[in-house]
Amino acid sequence: MCGILFTNDPEIERDSFLKALDEINHRGPDAPGGYGSSGNNQLGHNRLKIIDIDDRSNQPFTSSNGYYDIIFNGEIYNYKELAKEYNLKLRTKSDTEILLELYIQFGPSILNKLNGMFTLVILNKETSELFIARDRLGIKPLYYTNHKGFITFSSEIAPLISLYGFSEIDDIGLRQYKKLRTFFNGRTYLKNIQMFPAGHYMQDGKITKYWEFPKGEQGDPNDEEIAELLKSSVKYRCISDVEVGSYLSGGVDSTLIAALAEKVHSWTVGYPSLNEFEWGRMGAEFIGTTHREVLLKEEEFLSIATSMVQKRREPLSVPNEVLLYEMTKEVKKKNTVILSGEGADELFFGYDRIFNWAGNNIWDLNSFDELYSYGSHKDNEILEDVLAPFMDYGSCIEIVAAFFQVAHLHGLLRRLDNATMLCSVEARVPFVDHRLVERMAGVSFNYRIHNNISKFPLKSIFSEYLPKEIIDRKKVGFPVPLTNIFPDKNDPMDQWLQFNLDTLNISKKRLR
Repeated sequence: MCGILFTNDPEIERDSFLKALDEINHRGPDAPGGYGSSGNNQLGHNRLKIIDIDDRSNQPFTSSNGYYDIIFNGEIYNYKELAKEYNLKLRTKSDTEILLELYIQFGPSILNKLNGMFTLVILNKETSELFIARDRLGIKPLYYTNHKGFITFSSEIAPLISLYGFSEIDDIGLRQYKKLRTFFNGRTYLKNIQMFPAGHYMQDGKITKYWEFPKGEQGDPNDEEIAELLKSSVKYRCISDVEVGSYLSGGVDSTLIAALAEKVHSWTVGYPSLNEFEWGRMGAEFIGTTHREVLLKEEEFLSIATSMVQKRREPLSVPNEVLLYEMTKEVKKKNTVILSGEGADELFFGYDRIFNWAGNNIWDLNSFDELYSYGSHKDNEILEDVLAPFMDYGSCIEIVAAFFQVAHLHGLLRRLDNATMLCSVEARVPFVDHRLVERMAGVSFNYRIHNNISKFPLKSIFSEYLPKEIIDRKKVGFPVPLTNIFPDKNDPMDQWLQFNLDTLNISKKRLR
């Protein structure tokens, strides 16, 4: 896990480039300021050491033939199998070297062999040919701008603002944020900065899709399939040369992941007035983790949120991003890698109210809006635009399932990366293994919600790993006492969104 920065803009001087790279030093404080150049091309890297912690694996990393450089953010979990399969002769024990050497041999087709989360830039120093790619589901972020025909990529928005001083607001992006508290279809809140699309690569200036969310029925899986896929995913995501921990809220998702990981440190966060400490303790005692609780103060919430927004130079999504950040600061004292349960509710229909509606009704935009949207802001045009890519998936439940497993999940992954990387901690998400996502695509409603029990497969297949009380517990969100933090009569979510915009000095774009 790292922070990357690339540009081929000849107007950007080295000192300015390195200053911009320093904006994301928190993403890789173990080996910051890695730099390489060839012609107009500049590559920067801040490294968080997790796999092969020796300096020999620092980046930019050069290929064995000397012609290629790579900067890479993320992890390739099946890197050892790939090295063995292709009989690679290696100088390091890193997944970075394996990724680069396989690209040199096979080109973009190697992306289909990778199990992992990644953004990467590979430069052919002889020809200046660029190859840029992002993982299938967008677990790792990658922003870019095209300025006067030259392109700059970064793990976060802040370096791009540092280099170019962008300030013009993207009205569509801002409307997305007001309506749905995150961004979709590659937009950000700034007109000149976009998010590189998940499941795509760029070569010779052309962006190509290499993966898309599957359509159609493939039949319900048997229990052994799901058990094997999830166990394999957790095992992969425990591969590390540093210690791995796990969030543990006391819900089914986090408890199951911590149980399958075995004997990890675990954490729960909350406020005196609102927390899940009792459930976290119950899960920890049942599965045998070394457990810690992080108690926060309501009066510090807004100052922490302000600091996060100012550091990242973009708005936060949901209020519990602040809790994730504060909990992860404590995690960092023990672990550099943390497991998290994102994806379970999307794959296994944990949002029972909206999925029950979708499974028993024909599609209706207004009904979806009432069940899904946050705050009081109305904007059906934006909602229709965000949902457009999913409208040909078929029935109401298929539309909603695809939306949640692609677009909604992408927002959660953005939140997770934001909060954890500010603390120099790598978050891994076992439920977002592409093999599991592909197998669950098109699976029937009744398989996922059975006898009115949401996430039924997880609760039945893995019952031996979970206390009965947690299996029977009704799902609750990540709790934040918003009505205490924003005590006036206006909608607290509206106030939260406006707080973020005000912190970024976007005061003229008031919520209305």
